[in-house]
Amino acid sequence: MAVTAELFTKGMLALVNKEIDWNSDAIRVALVTVDYVADYNQDAQDYFDDITHEVAAGGGYNAGGELLTVKTQTTAAHVLTCSAATLTWPGSTITARGAIIYDNQTGVPATSPLIGFVDFGADVVSTAGDFTITWHVNGIFTITVAS
Repeated sequence: MAVTAELFTKGMLALVNKEIDWNSDAIRVALVTVDYVADYNQDAQDYFDDITHEVAAGGGYNAGGELLTVKTQTTAAHVLTCSAATLTWPGSTITARGAIIYDNQTGVPATSPLIGFVDFGADVVSTAGDFTITWHVNGIFTITVAS
């Protein structure tokens, strides 16, 4: 399964405009269905109220997703890396095609900036088991600064 991840363009604008504080804000991960893939627009979508086709609440999944914990940010050799602990929805029955990473500090979808979208490449299913997202060893995302 080919997993792809992209940052939302306006999410990076929100980062430089100080709307997002990776370390102290409530960064969440929401799961979306395959129907979201057709609606995905990296350049136009900016806040969580733009997200359609979130996985339905129930079966171990809560609307709005899960909070990232143990968030870190490091810098080295022109690269900023942001990461967090593995996410698990224990004992869940979920079918998801992807994940939306967003800042939920305000708790209001219309003012919760989108950060990134992870497309799993195919539906991932858990049936009365753990649904887990293990982030890449090099972080959830990296930004390389030109020298």
